[in-house]
Amino acid sequence: MPRFYCPPPLATRQTSALPAPVAHHLHVLRMQPGAALTLFDGRGGQYAATLAEIGKKHASAHIDAFQDVEVELPYAVTLAQGLPEGSKMDWIIEKAVELGVAAIQPLAAARSVVKLSGERAEKRHAHWEGVIVAASEQSGRNRLAQLSPVSEVSRFMAQPVSQPRILFSPRARESLAAWAGRTAPQALTILVGPEGGFSVEEEEAAIRAGALALSLGPRILRTETAGLAALASLGALWQAM
Repeated sequence: MPRFYCPPPLATRQTSALPAPVAHHLHVLRMQPGAALTLFDGRGGQYAATLAEIGKKHASAHIDAFQDVEVELPYAVTLAQGLPEGSKMDWIIEKAVELGVAAIQPLAAARSVVKLSGERAEKRHAHWEGVIVAASEQSGRNRLAQLSPVSEVSRFMAQPVSQPRILFSPRARESLAAWAGRTAPQALTILVGPEGGFSVEEEEAAIRAGALALSLGPRILRTETAGLAALASLGALWQAM
């Protein structure tokens, strides 16, 4: 059944206008009034709905019933990702959302080739929010991952936190699997560098700020692989507990 994100609030027993992008998608799919839809507004749960009206640029749906459905992880993971080249960030965000990430923090690292600021940063932020919405619709998530503005690594590490921060480094002596195997499931932040990884100075500063250096195994993973491998590993290790 088609699933669509509609900004809050949604409520049962009312007819609501659907966002223009949703109306366009429904028009492309050639859906007709009476078709069943699933809608969610990002606050948790979803709504069974019926398409009431559709045109080329507008559509509305009757909200029939609330469904208390949740597929979120029982622990919140923030992915702090060093900005990679080209469109890799789109792919990282899409797959991280599918794997259940709760928040995404883009990092401007020393080795990041892409530099974002001002209007360009705002456009990329809006684009990434769209990626999050689309991935949430596809994967059945009813809560949107939080996306923070791009931050310098040093500024991000200076922020006080109450949860562990894990820095992935090929020089680390302990693996994520070993650490997670003896640690109770909990909220945490994972830090992944851009191509070439974090600089030595960034790694040392992060460790001084309390980050725990771990490895993902004997192989060197690409920036677009490391965070996703960590999310999948944590899911396999912690959801089995």
